[in-house]
Amino acid sequence: MRSEFRLAAVFAALCAAALAQGPGTPPDPATMIANRVNMLAAQLGLTDAQKTSATTIYTNAFTAAESIRSSLQANRTSLETAVQKNDTASIDQLAATFGTLQGQLTAINSKADAAFYAILTATQKTAYDAMPHGGPGGPGGPGGMMRGRRGQ
Repeated sequence: MRSEFRLAAVFAALCAAALAQGPGTPPDPATMIANRVNMLAAQLGLTDAQKTSATTIYTNAFTAAESIRSSLQANRTSLETAVQKNDTASIDQLAATFGTLQGQLTAINSKADAAFYAILTATQKTAYDAMPHGGPGGPGGPGGMMRGRRGQ
């Protein structure tokens, strides 16, 4: 359950970062990833090698999640249509699909977060664990990396 809250916190942090850019185009994924890695580097004292690894981890997770995010958007549109038509059978099926897709995103993000955590030193892990919700302003990077794998 805490993992879901952390995922929501990551999403909120990413949205806040996008809104902080002001009107217009939100930051591209590479910028969001760089911002997240820089924030973690400042909080944890990451080495250049760790920053490079973190960037790769978060970039790979973002890429792996792209098709799922597209499927979720299509699912939401279909669900809106089913609601308008009072098509309860479709609503049930689409809701189940939505849950499956969300689960896939959670798995991708959790694996990325686990990979990031694995590159930290013991001291960095202690500092990371002490951060609210897995990191400053929320856990993980683009796509919502989180700490839920350690049962916290």
